[in-house]
Amino acid sequence: MARGSGDESKEKRKPGCGPLGAAGIGAGGQKMLVGFVWSCADMKLLLFTLVVLFALFSLAPLLPPLAGLLPASSDLRACISRATSSAFPSVASAAGNLSSEHSSSSAGSPPLTPENYHYVKEEVMEAVATGPNEASAAVVKRSFNPVGSAAYLFIQMGAYRGGPNTFAVVGLASKPLHVFGKPTFQCEWIPHGNSSPSAVAAGRKILPDWGYGRVYTVVVVNCTFEEDVGADGSGGRLVLSASAGGGFDTAVDAMERIEALVEAPGSVDVLSPPWASPPKYDYLYCGSPMYGDLNPQRVREWLAYHAMLFGDTGRTHFVLHDAGGAHPGVMEVLQPWMQKGLVTLQDVREQERFDGYYHNQFLVVNDCLHRHRFAARWIFFFDVDEFLYVEPRTTLRSLLAELSGYAQFTFEQMPMSANICLAADASKTHSMWGMEKLVYRDVKRGVRRDRKYAIQPRSALAAGVHLSQHAVGGVLHRAERRIRYFHYHGTVADRRDPCRDFANATQISRGGTPYVLDGTLRALAASIKRFELRTIGPRLRRTRQ
Repeated sequence: MARGSGDESKEKRKPGCGPLGAAGIGAGGQKMLVGFVWSCADMKLLLFTLVVLFALFSLAPLLPPLAGLLPASSDLRACISRATSSAFPSVASAAGNLSSEHSSSSAGSPPLTPENYHYVKEEVMEAVATGPNEASAAVVKRSFNPVGSAAYLFIQMGAYRGGPNTFAVVGLASKPLHVFGKPTFQCEWIPHGNSSPSAVAAGRKILPDWGYGRVYTVVVVNCTFEEDVGADGSGGRLVLSASAGGGFDTAVDAMERIEALVEAPGSVDVLSPPWASPPKYDYLYCGSPMYGDLNPQRVREWLAYHAMLFGDTGRTHFVLHDAGGAHPGVMEVLQPWMQKGLVTLQDVREQERFDGYYHNQFLVVNDCLHRHRFAARWIFFFDVDEFLYVEPRTTLRSLLAELSGYAQFTFEQMPMSANICLAADASKTHSMWGMEKLVYRDVKRGVRRDRKYAIQPRSALAAGVHLSQHAVGGVLHRAERRIRYFHYHGTVADRRDPCRDFANATQISRGGTPYVLDGTLRALAASIKRFELRTIGPRLRRTRQ
């Protein structure tokens, strides 16, 4: 009964101009809605006015004779906006709140924050002239909405002192910016406690990757001041200022200031500074980034071989860089040598974020060069599938003493087959080292082979992969009779037994490529195994492929 009474009272209620609820839309709700609208005279007038204004606004661009009589489209929109907001302030406010709530609570949509949401920029009609018959001409002003960043201005990896008044800052930068723009660098040395005035010098940029860069290219910034800075051990900060020079946006030329290096007071030994002291090592190896599913056994062979070749562990050091290749199996191989102090492993996996050439190989070798600039007489650059070989008539020590007058020297590649083995070894290849079973060398003529090199680091401003183009001093390219390297391309990334083809001749041909039997490193395998056993014991005897 109460239910019927309520319905009857609603039917007798006359439509007014108050708020319209959801109950007004139903079977008979449409009639109530029409009655509600047309009973409000002021609302009818407003709707009529809005219709006329919008019609004029829409037809104005199509009717040039009327263009002079009507306000500009931007002014018209502003007028309409003021009219609607003043007439219905509460409605406009409620609509804004509703829109805001809807955008923030939409199912599956991320919150619209200033960091990741960019509002549309509208086009604007701008009148430029008024001609005869009051006809006007307008220009469509287009808008451009820059979002995000294509590449960073500079990504620092390391900064190192190179002498009493010089430093090197190693990093990555946008390749298109350096190819097509004119970015600049400025260096500033700020003493601790402002004990003396700051020193400023222009930064000289070096691009050592020969155009191999991708999104990013390697940049070595040389900072050389007119006078010594911090060489007295007082300490200070090296600040690098980098500017895109308008290369990415001519309207923006902001200078980014980077604290590249901080030297604590006393960190420079005044009595025996590194640039005036003899190096700790005779030879230091700077490895390229190790990545992928590397074969632990191949890494084991390579490390044992070169540890014996370079000699005294107290005068030799290997710096390896992990770009994802030092998985647990490889770590088991490296740990005994790391515990003896022969190997340093640096985790450089974060550089994978930045798209550079070959896992940022140029970046890594340049950082290694400057980081160990004063630590070694010679730094070697080659890969972990390449085996350096010195002819039996000489030793590495005597050879480098003979070549000490050169800043750097290169050595030739001897490419070895990665899958052809001797037929006589077919039943035992699973227990043989790679250098024992891969014994066929590629002797195809007329092919340009890659070379690798060694350099005296104090003479170099930057490093390359096959040669430094930024070294002070001579370079020797003809040392093949005394030093070269055997290249087992791809074998370090293959976890299977590499022997897939067998031959029993001294000269063979595969796919048009001639090979000859070369057992040079095979003959050394037994002595390498004995050296490993004496040096680190039998810990690696059960290493798997």
